[in-house]
Amino acid sequence: MRYNISSVAKQPMRQGDYGVLAEFRYQIRRFLNFSEAAARKAGIEPHQHQALLVLKGLPAFQIATVGVLAERLQIRHHSAVELADRLESKGLIRRSRGHADRREILLGLTLRGEKLLQELTLSHRDELRMVGPNLVDSLESIIARQRRGRALNTVPPASDASRRSRRNRKTDR
Repeated sequence: MRYNISSVAKQPMRQGDYGVLAEFRYQIRRFLNFSEAAARKAGIEPHQHQALLVLKGLPAFQIATVGVLAERLQIRHHSAVELADRLESKGLIRRSRGHADRREILLGLTLRGEKLLQELTLSHRDELRMVGPNLVDSLESIIARQRRGRALNTVPPASDASRRSRRNRKTDR
């Protein structure tokens, strides 16, 4: 379910809204701090771990290229190239030419990259088992407050007749 940002933004914020949002952000930060520490303990930077996860976790229909890596990590193309360079120099990924388009550079995990990612993923899965319920609870609180707020604060859209009437009043002045 997606929310119309313009209608949500017009609703007044209540003190409790800030509290549940702060709790959600706190739970996200806790998990991200764990993730960053785990990556560094494994000998790589957090962005490198994220890149390995992107490459391994792409949908089957998507080809792993530098452009896709940049999009999935929300970084610039040249930053993704540098990230791929560092991962390749560590022996965690390999580059190869595309079959259909030889100009295309494909990225793939090496056996070493696969093993490292598996170790990190297992520890992340264990951590999510512990903190996941708190993260889900905080997200559900936000969604529940939003639904209650929409039901209480939403004014039904004006009918065409009332819009025309308001428009006519403005032009009559």
